[in-house]
Amino acid sequence: MNINNNVNSIEPMMLYMGRLAREATGELARASTAQKNAALEAMAAKLEANAGKIIEANAQDLEAARKKGRDTAFLDRLALDEKRVAAMARGLRDIAALPDPVGQVTESWTRPNGLEISRVRVPLGVIGMIYESRPNVTADAAGLALKSGNAVILRSGSESFLTCLVIANVLNEAMVEQGLPGAAIQLVPTVDRSAVGFMLAGLGGAIDVIVPRGGKSLVARVQEEARVPVFAHLEGVCHVYVHEGADLAMARDIVLNAKMRRTGICGAAETLLVDRAAAPTHLQPLVQALIEAGCEVRGEAETQKVDACVKPATEEDWPKEYLDAVIAVKVVDGLDEAVAHIARYGSQHTESIVTADKEAAETFLSRVDSAIVLHNASTQFADGGEFGMGAEIGIATGRFHARGPVGVEQLTTFKYVVRGAGQTRP
Repeated sequence: MNINNNVNSIEPMMLYMGRLAREATGELARASTAQKNAALEAMAAKLEANAGKIIEANAQDLEAARKKGRDTAFLDRLALDEKRVAAMARGLRDIAALPDPVGQVTESWTRPNGLEISRVRVPLGVIGMIYESRPNVTADAAGLALKSGNAVILRSGSESFLTCLVIANVLNEAMVEQGLPGAAIQLVPTVDRSAVGFMLAGLGGAIDVIVPRGGKSLVARVQEEARVPVFAHLEGVCHVYVHEGADLAMARDIVLNAKMRRTGICGAAETLLVDRAAAPTHLQPLVQALIEAGCEVRGEAETQKVDACVKPATEEDWPKEYLDAVIAVKVVDGLDEAVAHIARYGSQHTESIVTADKEAAETFLSRVDSAIVLHNASTQFADGGEFGMGAEIGIATGRFHARGPVGVEQLTTFKYVVRGAGQTRP
């Protein structure tokens, strides 16, 4: 595939990809659950068999990224090894094990005139997936799209292009070998940014929804320019609130995991809120644990007093998505102020409360307006695989259709099926 094209040749190529994808949706609609699952299993096996080839391409992408001066967090998101390739294959098998959402009757009723009405899940159609550094998104998106009966057009970032190209080709081969349309999984064969613009315009009506997965600038562009619906979140400014009823040992474990397990993911905690009533016993141990784990702590005056290593926090820190070993810490006056802080500075992504007080927990869970809210659990569970969805192609923080992890069910819509016996409307 040629990765450098003239914009005049890119547009017809993209429109052609859109037409092929739309045609493929018809074949996918006729595919049985058994056929789709067999293809997913074959895709997983192909990934494992081609792990060496995938890792070799990834090494080239990593080397180029290092030469460009990409930071450690970026390189971690880009890197693949045998363990991560195996995880991609496992994710596909997990998707195969999920119930097929297509054709599910979500509700049915009978009208007084005898009409039987059912609401039935159907595929969205063609999904446009625009992502940057994570090559595993290629497999996740392809697998979820297939299981939900959708075609997918993948547009990877330039830094991960070689890796994604090998992965997409491997998946495509497995699809074709299982008798399913190859055009159901297509990777845009260019790193030219104009291709993104054509996808955002909808490829002549071929694309039904866009899912961006990447940094703030990418997602912002997609949300501003897309002329088709978008499933996305702009930032993951996630909070952990340690309530006065929190067990210290539990709070320490959750805070460290939420921040430090993987600092570069959207579910990583960026702000720690400590209840003033818990501060005398909890604040210093939590701050010390973070510092000992290699995390930079930025706090307001009260937090700075507990450890000389704490740096002053500014107004810019509270809405900051660090995606690094940095966290902002603030002491708040109770549940109301914690909820207000999250409402003001959060991104409606994922928030957690740590407390043994069930009433306080339920108040937090009901009042915090984020896509995911947790009680006594790490924010790093904000992941479709951890929700039992097999995988997800993003976290949506919007208010329509899909919110939270976007898995197979969220990649379907519905239609109404009405069965009559000759009824006519008076």
